[in-house]
Amino acid sequence: MAEPTLTMASIETFKETDEARLVAAAQRDPRAFGRLYALYVQPLFRYLYSRIGGVPEAEDVTAQTFLAALEAFGRYRHDGHFAAWLFSIARYKAADYFRQQNKQAPLEDAESVAADSDLLQGAIHRERSAALAKLVAALPEEDRDLIRLRYVAELSFSEIGRLLGRSEDAAKKALYRLLARLQSQLENPHA
Repeated sequence: MAEPTLTMASIETFKETDEARLVAAAQRDPRAFGRLYALYVQPLFRYLYSRIGGVPEAEDVTAQTFLAALEAFGRYRHDGHFAAWLFSIARYKAADYFRQQNKQAPLEDAESVAADSDLLQGAIHRERSAALAKLVAALPEEDRDLIRLRYVAELSFSEIGRLLGRSEDAAKKALYRLLARLQSQLENPHA
């Protein structure tokens, strides 16, 4: 008998079920909100760091986001999109920060926070990363944010669609078209 395999759909279903359980528990007892915090603090921090650029500043905005979410949690109506609701608060908090500071970190800097670098990939990786960073930096903010939400914050397409006011399919198509365009530009830089 074959062992069951985990697919992205089954992982997302598990995440949504687990999230629904955590939201229900936190609505009954605000002390249980800590489990939602534990689930989302790293993706939220990475997302904010990729936008803001400084660890202390991103930590502050992450804390402000969770504080605002906790304060507004009594008004939250769970519809299976807690992450979208939480990240929308983070986007507003980041906008508040930028109004005060008016600066933003390069998207590629989030890689150093998100994971250790792999020394085996060497110069080729750095060269391709630098070329990709230039292409990404030239993108409109909306496109850069789409990349951040998917790859830095690791949100599902459903969550991204909900956050951006699009369908899941529209969010997926927009990202895949953007990635195809970036790949084409990387492969043919003079085209």
